[in-house]
This record gives sequence, structure tokens and C-alpha cells, in this order.
Amino acid sequence: MENWFNVGKIVNTHGVKGEVKIVSSTDFPEERYQKGNTLHLFLPKKNEPISLIIQSHRTHKNFDLLTFEGYNDINQVEVFKEGILKVQEDQLQDLEEGEYYYHEIVGCKVVTGQGEEIGTVKEILSTGANDVWVVKGDKGKEHLIPYIEDVVKEIDIEKRCITIEPLEGLLS
Repeated sequence: MENWFNVGKIVNTHGVKGEVKIVSSTDFPEERYQKGNTLHLFLPKKNEPISLIIQSHRTHKNFDLLTFEGYNDINQVEVFKEGILKVQEDQLQDLEEGEYYYHEIVGCKVVTGQGEEIGTVKEILSTGANDVWVVKGDKGKEHLIPYIEDVVKEIDIEKRCITIEPLEGLLS
């Protein structure tokens, strides 16, 4: 089975010439939405993705606007609304050392340097300054762990384990 990774969601059309409005979920919009790149559109209630080649990209009011080759009319792209744009695993780019994809972090166990288990990363929130990991403990309590050097000490993707040194009051 192929692994697919979300790039963005089509939330609406924009204008009448086939442009769609994207809520982006990629850290690399400049690379992902480059003219000529292929994205795969997954529509609700459809089994097979639609391969789309990017014709143009621009940003407008916190949204990415895309057009696709062969889709030059609002009526052609109207059906794309609520669709999720994805890339295949082989389209992921290599990251610098110390950088990770969200899918590599979500699901990892979080422990303190003393071996105390905090929980599992369930979600990642982007705050602008730094990411914040939502870590859910065994008893359902959620902890918000900032992804900063002072707190996150080690990330072992193979073992799916992250070691932190919590700041005072972080886990209370």
C-alpha cells in the first residue's frame, strides 16, 4: 500500500478561470506548488485519486491559489471542493539534520530524561514562533510541549521515542 501525505485542502473556487483556494498543510508551499509538479486529489466518496499538474500558484489573504493544467473553468473545478491534495512518499524531500516531518513525530512516545512516560504526540500546532506538540497521557490529560531546544532533548524516529526535559510547571 502506498503512503500518502497531505499537502492541503481545497476549500473553494476563486474567480471563474479554474483557480482553487487551498488551506495549506505543507511546510514547503514554494516547492509543493511549483508549476509542473503533480499533486493527487482525493475526493470524498471517490476511491481513486485524480492526478493534477500545477499550472500556476500564488498567495492571496493567507490562502494558496492554484490552477491545474486542463482545468480552466470554474465549472470544471467546482467538484474539487473539500478534496484533499496529497503527495506520495517518494515526493517527500530530504530534510536537514534535526528537521522532521509531522508524520514522523505524531505517534511518538514522550518521556522525561528520568524515564517518566508523559504520553504520545497526538497533534502538532503551528504557532509561528515554534511548533507545539499536543501530548496525550494515559489518563487522557493533554500536555502542550513546545518544540524548543531547552525542552526537547532527543528525538529517536526509529524507536518512536522523544526525550524531553520539562520546564518548571510544564507538566502540571
